[in-house]
Parts: sequence; structure tokens; C-alpha cells
Amino acid sequence: MAVAPNAAPSDALTNPDLAPVGADKRTWNWWHYCALWIGMSVCIPTYTLASGLIDSGMSWSQAMWTIFLGNSIVLLPMLLNAHAGARYGIPFPVFARASFGVLGANVPALLRALVACGWFGIQTWFGGAALYQLAKQMWPGVETLPAILPAGLGLSTGEALGFLVFWALNVWFIIKGTESIKWLESMSAPFLIIVGLALLGWAYTKAGGFGPILSQPSKFATSPEFMRVFFPSLTAMVGFWATLSLNIPDFTRYARSQRDQVVGQALGLPPTMTLYAFIGVAVTSATAIIFPGGHVVWDPVQLLGRIGGPFTVLLSMLALSIATLTTNLAANVVSPANDFSNSAPRLISFRTGGLITALAGIAMMPWKLLASSQGYIFTWLIGYSALLGPIGGILIADYFVLRRRELDVTDLYRRGGRYEYAGGFNPAALVALVAGVAPCAPGFLAAAFPLAFPNVAPLWRSIYSYAWFAGFGIASLVYLAMMRGRAKR
Repeated sequence: MAVAPNAAPSDALTNPDLAPVGADKRTWNWWHYCALWIGMSVCIPTYTLASGLIDSGMSWSQAMWTIFLGNSIVLLPMLLNAHAGARYGIPFPVFARASFGVLGANVPALLRALVACGWFGIQTWFGGAALYQLAKQMWPGVETLPAILPAGLGLSTGEALGFLVFWALNVWFIIKGTESIKWLESMSAPFLIIVGLALLGWAYTKAGGFGPILSQPSKFATSPEFMRVFFPSLTAMVGFWATLSLNIPDFTRYARSQRDQVVGQALGLPPTMTLYAFIGVAVTSATAIIFPGGHVVWDPVQLLGRIGGPFTVLLSMLALSIATLTTNLAANVVSPANDFSNSAPRLISFRTGGLITALAGIAMMPWKLLASSQGYIFTWLIGYSALLGPIGGILIADYFVLRRRELDVTDLYRRGGRYEYAGGFNPAALVALVAGVAPCAPGFLAAAFPLAFPNVAPLWRSIYSYAWFAGFGIASLVYLAMMRGRAKR
């Protein structure tokens, strides 16, 4: 393998943020990766993840099993794509150059970046909501501030201020760079777990048990009925972290060894996601007993605003803000910052790419993306998994099957090398990407725009239920067939 370039890289393909990480900067051990996943998993979307599954008819145990299985499945491509980052010290968009071409890598990188911008906006909205709840406790007048925004935005002045303040906090860490994110994840992980377990203990004590939801049976009378909901739900659970399964080299490029990244991720991802989703279900079920009138509170921001005095609210909102911040920075800033930088290395640094992400997160109006829980799971999560599954299939097929984990790092950073293909684009990868996405497109249109596309055939709806799996398999097979045909020619 060539890890030290002998020829000068193209200025149009590199900058200090995209260059291979040197041995002196590969300092992340297994705990850093475990803490990374604890920090990313302990967040409001994870807390509320099981609620959509239970609303769909699952029992709490079926919901927990679906979440654990989905995260265990996505761990496999996560570890496979992580290998190249740990071995060569390269970020995701540079890794994608091996299969898509030195210029074609911008296609998967920008697709991944757009999804991250949507997630950045969603997480920033949750964090801003936590600050708004805290502000209402400390300064009740914030709720009645004069309206200064257009009514069509659907935001009060107080909500907008909370959103913008939390957005500015994210921007501060973006400017500070990757090492500040590593520090924040390592310091906050134990605190977040303790807060989650404390909330679980509070609910158990106050309710004298975990309430009616944990004893509620499944609403599915037969196995086929359950399977019709289980498989699209499983796809959505895989889709939840399908984003990170692509850009995980952005983090593993700093790993001390392959063992550190494998052990840390295996310990940090499936157990934490399942535990925190269980905390969400158990605590929510207890609220039906704790609060008058059997009122169930799914939203942790509202719940924590009601469980105690000012000090409790302050501590709770601080915990929610840190949880959301750690998730947002690691999951939704590092990747798009590198992806945008890859599109124009001479003009866009990591910090500039992060600022582009932050601005796009506002423009996407996340409060509208979250208008429907069904839309969140079956349109947003499954929909973007139809894009990212094929990209993952191509990357893994290229790196493990075709290249047997051998990359020429010199050629990844220059024009005219082995990754030039046709003018910097690999037609096989682009065709395979389209082939993987196309079968899922009719089902997505039916899910996202049911009134406009009411007559989509059941076959296409069924394929969409398996969007990530279908796209991954089809794209990888098409890519391998075309690349081997190209080699014979």
C-alpha cells in the first residue's frame, strides 16, 4: 500500500483537512469511540424512537427487539467502511474516490451532506426547544414576546430565539474544530448515561412500576400482520444510522488501531441505542400514572420541564442540551463539513463546510420535517436510506471484494491516476447508484405524496419497505458486474 505520496497531489483535490492523518495524530482509543456513540445515541430522537413503533401496534418488547436488531445490522457496514479510515487515515469523501472517481466522489459525498443538513436542523430544533423550556422557567415572559416572524413559519419569537441560541452554540464548536468535538464527547458520555438512569429511577419510584405500556400486548393478532410493520420499521432503524455507516472513516482516521475502533463501536452503538430507547418507553409509560388524568408525555423536553423545581429543570435542560449538542456535532457536522470541503478543497475548509451545514440546517425548517411521527419514520428515515444503502453497497463491494483492502493513497489525491476513470468519474459506480435507488423511487413517492401517487403497485411499495437492503444489494451486484466486465475488456 502507498501511504506516503511520491508525486505532488493536485491542489484541486486536497487541503489540510482532507489529507491523510499522520501517525502522531491517531490518538483515539476504544473509549473515545465508545464515548462517541454514547454521545450520539443519547438524544431526543432516540428517546422517542420506540414511540412510533408502539403507535404502529408493537408491544414494548417487540419495539426494543426491532431497535436492537436494526442497530446490530447497521453496525456491520459501519465496521467495514471504518476499516479504510483506520488503515489509511483518510476521510469518507476521499475513500469514495476509489470507487466513484476523484471527481465522481462528490456525488455520494453531497448526497450524504444533504441528509446531514436535514439532521443538523432537526437536532438543533430539539436543543433549542430545551433552551426555550428552561427560559420559560427562569423568565416566563419569554412565552409572550411580541411576534416578529411571518406567521407562515409557524414559530413564536421565544421558540425562534431558543433555536438560534442553540444554533450559535453549535457554530462555536464548529469553529473550534474536530478536537473540541472529541473532548466534548469524552467528557459528556458518563454524565448522559447517569442522567438517563436517574430519570428511569425517578419514573419507577413515582409510578410504583413502569406503568401500562410495558404490560400492553402487541396489537397484531397474526404473524403476517406483525411482519408487514416489522420489516419497514427495521429498515427505518437501519436508516437511523445509515448516514454514519458511510462517513465513519471521518472518525476512524484518528484511530490508534483497528481493534480500538471495532471494540469501541461494538460496545457503544447497539447497547446504548437500545437502553436509551427503553428508558424513553419506560419513563413515558410511567407518566400515565404520575400525572393527573392519565396524561402520557412522550416529549422529554416537556416532561423534564414538569418534574421539579427550578434547579431540577436547570439540570434537566442542561443534560438535554448537552445530549443534543454531542449528537449534532459528531453525526451532522463532521461529515458534511468534509463533504463540502471535498467539492472545492481550495475554497472550502472543514470550518467553512461546517458553517455551510449550519446555514442549510436553518433553511430546511426542521420544525416542518417533524410535523408527523409517521412521516418521520416511514418517509424521512426510510426515504434517505434508499439513497445511502446503494452508496454503502458500492463502497464495500469495491474495497473488500475488488481491491481486497488495498488502496493507492497517492492516486486518491491526484488526477490521471488509477482512480481517474473517465474524466474523474467512474460510470460503473454512477450506474450502480441509479440502479439501486430506482426500484425504491415509486414506493417513496407513494409514502411521501400519497394523494398525488395513489395507484403505485403493491410490488413497489413492498420494495420500498426494504429500501436500504434492496438498494445495498442491487447496487453492489451491478457495480461488481460492471467493474469485472470493464477489467475483462
